Amino acid sequence: MVVANPQQTTGVSQKATQQRPASQMSELEVLIRARYPLVYVISWEEQRVVGEVCRIASRLGKKVFEWSITTGLVPGGTACVSTRHKDAATEDPLIALDKVIEDTEPALYVFKDLHGFLRGQNMAVVRRLREVAFALKSTYKTIVMVSPLLELPADLEKEVTILDFELPNEQHLAALLDRVIQEVKDNPKVKIELNPTIKAKIIDGLLGLTIAEAENVLAKTLVQNKGLDEKGLDVVYQEKKQIIRKSGLLEFYEADVSLQSVGGLDLLKDWLLKRAVGFTEQARRFGLPAPKGVLLLGVQGCGKSLSAKMISNLWRLPLLRFDVGKVFGSLVGSSEQNIRRAIQVAESIAPVVLWVDEIDKAFRGAKGSGAATDAGTSARVFGTFLTWLSEKKKPVFVVATANDVSMLPPELLRKGRFDEIFFVDLPNEAERKEIFRIHLAKRNLDPAGFDLDRLSAASIGYSGAEIEEAIVAGMFDAFYAKQPVTTEGILVSLQQTVPLSKTMSEEVDELRRWAAGRARPATSQYQPRQQGRVLEM
Repeated sequence: MVVANPQQTTGVSQKATQQRPASQMSELEVLIRARYPLVYVISWEEQRVVGEVCRIASRLGKKVFEWSITTGLVPGGTACVSTRHKDAATEDPLIALDKVIEDTEPALYVFKDLHGFLRGQNMAVVRRLREVAFALKSTYKTIVMVSPLLELPADLEKEVTILDFELPNEQHLAALLDRVIQEVKDNPKVKIELNPTIKAKIIDGLLGLTIAEAENVLAKTLVQNKGLDEKGLDVVYQEKKQIIRKSGLLEFYEADVSLQSVGGLDLLKDWLLKRAVGFTEQARRFGLPAPKGVLLLGVQGCGKSLSAKMISNLWRLPLLRFDVGKVFGSLVGSSEQNIRRAIQVAESIAPVVLWVDEIDKAFRGAKGSGAATDAGTSARVFGTFLTWLSEKKKPVFVVATANDVSMLPPELLRKGRFDEIFFVDLPNEAERKEIFRIHLAKRNLDPAGFDLDRLSAASIGYSGAEIEEAIVAGMFDAFYAKQPVTTEGILVSLQQTVPLSKTMSEEVDELRRWAAGRARPATSQYQPRQQGRVLEM
């Protein structure tokens, strides 16, 4: 990336600069104009940050200096391979900070490796930064610290302003794609076949990547496909999956569950179908907001997780599974940073479906005595997540599943966090027949050759997962006996299984009592359990 020389003039007069509308300024420029002494920018893209700082400095008539542990304090834009401007003495951060105080001219200083000293709690550096912050308040100098991770000791919390540097947006990526096309258009070995639709899809696919990552993906596409065309989308998506995996917090899932492969849940399906158009531009013009999310409560094994995959397939949106357990790191402050990073990645590739499985277990520490046992980490992480649910602007549809409502903090259930709360109960008679039909056909067995009425009657109180396991067990018995799979064989498997609704009947009853009047039923034939038995329609 070419970084503008901060010494070059842009042709913008000082008067015009002073009158520049605030709406056109980046947040970083606003902080610099307001003479904030220390700004901590969280970003993996050092060069983009340096480029933005150089552009701001050019508009304000300031110099730019960069500091790293290998070059010391050098003029902005100095090539990393150049040793002409290298100042070995200022490789020591204390000496570099002393020089910042001594300089009298207005300038911006980009410090790239300072977070390593803050992570190690180098008290000399921490103390000097506090002194620098006080000394720069009455000057036209600002220190911009750049780091991919937030490493901020408590001593500096009141002195440093934290700023998240957004990943490239559609405009940045469109400019990058145009530049790549311009560079290769005269190469006879490279074919460029991009109409506006395919071009827009490639740009959407690149969202969530840094400029460097996007450049690599486009270069790989050029090498692999000998050009840029619709095939490039596959390369972009495959590479994006790898990048998402590297985050360690999000997992890219293949959405291979269709609407027809989920038995029952007609009310939930109808609700989803009506909101399938909620992410379109026509919906925005109509005045509709993008759907926020849905919380699925219910008995284990009744299709809550399956529904998350179904939503992704139905809406043709990527599905990311959020492993909240990995959020809680061993380092103090890393958990809060992890959830912010996961949210940033999810928003960067929106529209997307974000699946938070078993959220009741993930945030159990946020309620009751659990918050005290982990020094409040769970509560802080949960608070960050709740705030984002209420205030998120990007079209990230959150699908959260839960089995134990007693572990859910009441704040999560408040209206505004999710569009709707659905209760997924044990399947009724019609749903059980449909589930048997789906799983038999899935295993190349003709449902017409089985007595679905008998199977449904014999499986009262069974969940969808338990019905599937009974079919598999019956198939194993038949395969071992070298006999065909029959209704009688599956009935035997059902009789040998004790469903969860019996082993945990008290918990299931309590869950149903709680859901009555508090959650919307996922099926139109749902009725609460009464007098110790499941009522059928």
